Amino acid sequence: MSTVSTPSESALLRLLRGHHDDPFAVLGPHDIDGVRHVTTYDPGADRMWGVVKGVRHPLEPCSVPGFFHGPVPGDMAYTLAGEDHGEDDEPHHFEKEDPYRFGPVLGEIDEYLLGEGSHRRLWEALGAHVMTHEGVSGTHFAVWAPNAKRVSVVGDFNWWDGLRHPMRRRGNTGVWEIFLPGIGDGAFYRYEIVGPDGSVQPRKADPMGFGSEHPPANASIVRDISGYGWSDDAWIETRAEAQSRSAPISIYEVHLPSWRRKDWGRPISYIEAAEELIDYVAEMGFTHIELLPVSEYPFDGSWGYQPIGMFAPTIRHGLPHEFRDLVNAAHEAGIGVILDWVPGHFPSDAHGLGRFDGTALYEHADPKEGFHHDWNTLIYNYGRAEVANYLTANALYWLEEYHADGLRVDAVASMLYRDYSRPEGEWVPNKDGGRENYEAISMLRRMNTECYGQHPGIMTVAEESTAYPGVSSPVDQGGLGFGFKWNMGWMNDTLEYIRKDPIYRSYHHHQMTFGLVYAFSENFILPISHDEVVHGKGSMLGKMPGNEWEKFANLRTYYGFMWGHPGKKLLFMGQEFAQAHEWNHDAEIDWTCLGDPQHAGMQRLIRDLNTLYCETPALYQKDAEEDGFAWIAGGDTGNSVFSWIRRGRADEPEVAVICNFTPAEHPRYRIGLPETGVWREALNTDAGIYGGGNRGNFGRVIADDEPSHGYPASAELFLPPLSAIFLVREEN
Repeated sequence: MSTVSTPSESALLRLLRGHHDDPFAVLGPHDIDGVRHVTTYDPGADRMWGVVKGVRHPLEPCSVPGFFHGPVPGDMAYTLAGEDHGEDDEPHHFEKEDPYRFGPVLGEIDEYLLGEGSHRRLWEALGAHVMTHEGVSGTHFAVWAPNAKRVSVVGDFNWWDGLRHPMRRRGNTGVWEIFLPGIGDGAFYRYEIVGPDGSVQPRKADPMGFGSEHPPANASIVRDISGYGWSDDAWIETRAEAQSRSAPISIYEVHLPSWRRKDWGRPISYIEAAEELIDYVAEMGFTHIELLPVSEYPFDGSWGYQPIGMFAPTIRHGLPHEFRDLVNAAHEAGIGVILDWVPGHFPSDAHGLGRFDGTALYEHADPKEGFHHDWNTLIYNYGRAEVANYLTANALYWLEEYHADGLRVDAVASMLYRDYSRPEGEWVPNKDGGRENYEAISMLRRMNTECYGQHPGIMTVAEESTAYPGVSSPVDQGGLGFGFKWNMGWMNDTLEYIRKDPIYRSYHHHQMTFGLVYAFSENFILPISHDEVVHGKGSMLGKMPGNEWEKFANLRTYYGFMWGHPGKKLLFMGQEFAQAHEWNHDAEIDWTCLGDPQHAGMQRLIRDLNTLYCETPALYQKDAEEDGFAWIAGGDTGNSVFSWIRRGRADEPEVAVICNFTPAEHPRYRIGLPETGVWREALNTDAGIYGGGNRGNFGRVIADDEPSHGYPASAELFLPPLSAIFLVREEN
């Protein structure tokens, strides 16, 4: 309690006009000549009292309307009582706590780390936190707005009036805070900010808010995220092995709002998904799910890739604890959860981060650095320590608070290069005159270092489409520090090939083999993602040439090629059963097509490919090592046949993969093999159970000692049209 004189009229007028940047210097308790005096603002009150142990001490109206002031003797906690008149003109009495009698919540260490931009658990300092402070329950609000002249919490608890709860500035940190007693879980709020020019900004959602209204409404909501009872210790303790580059990783990519719809079209809830989605993924043999961004976002059509509530699981499917239920259920089923994470840009919606405190705070002021023309979004200013801290802490938040097993980082290429999708003259070079974005590179390295350091066993994945070196190399070796990288080149080349009529494929054979030139330069994931089945690209089935049977056979062969190729696997929902139509984010995927045996056969093929993959170490142990792969015949352009050997550790049986991308069958196709003896036909995509013609090798082939293709043994096999065959060496 400071010693001051009676509040001046000029100070009260500054508060009333919303221009006072130190409301605690005027409001609340202050010592005047050794006696505590209290000043409060309540424009709806006719009379006010300070109350100590049931004794009322009158507060007199000040010269500026709405303010009351007077002595409240003693040093015990006081409350405020008041009287107002409603529409019935009857006096109404109320009693409340005075927010301005409470001291700060943030401590000196918080203040130091905030000022330095190094607060790893930033979400515990900023945002809205339900707590008990100085013996009173309420919510602590804190927000970073360094250039603001005034910041207020407004909400349904104060009639959205920015003059009622202006906040306390915390030194040079740029942070404002206030503890509001009596406010709890479920309260709606925003921040009202007066910019450096004195203008009131559009009301802002909380950048660190844990909850939000249902879009298109956009207020933040106080959510108490403490106290969840996790039961996934067994998974957390073993996930490092399950997510290593020598593990089988097969990812089912999911846009939760359109995976299943319920009750005449509403999206599935987190609680429903905890049962239905997890059961389905487990049945299909996928090891992981990857969820398109779950951070709160205003526009459904962005699929979550234009988030505003970076710390809030979208309310579209339920509450934060219910999202935890989904993750917990996945872990209990032995399934990892990867979240799409979007640190590359953010939308310019008025309630978001753009010009947050009346200045370009989170973004660059210069649109040549701070605006994405492709997406009409703003680009983070990675060189500002507090912004880099915000993003790094957000990554840690999802790993810590929601037990995410990994983050797939969206649009990394757009972050790495200052000239990304920009014409000459429309970008700003780095300090050395080059195109690399040093600040973004530094932030990504910091994020990866801290995520792996704080949460061993997690995985980070880069969606990166360029030849930037060392994306999945350790930071201390000059890399970016990601665990894995999407292989966009493989995806583009192979999809171009598979679209072509088989008669022309011999001229484009290299598109299927070129990926092996660089397959071991990074820890790759082979992605058939949502981006390949939207915006006029059609479904995977729709890309295939030929009649209906040929379309299905082509796709079965392509999936066989993918599952046999080095690299972890990712498949977007609906493509596992060959959905015929392009993905529509406003409707559920076409489950009804499973009534057709061809679609049901494709679904069974993916399940069996996953099973074979996870049970056969040669198909995954050395995904990122050159000695895990060897061609049998990579150059059979005339027949459009590709054959190779996959190897695991020395004690694991080898696997031969043979893919025929023409409609011609080869009854006596000879391939070289490393050993003589029995090779089991472990999977044949032409099997009748998958919708194929049921042509094959009666479950096995016998390799004799006739050399072929540079191998000491060989075998003749029946190679069906448009098919992929997996042969596994049997033990002698």
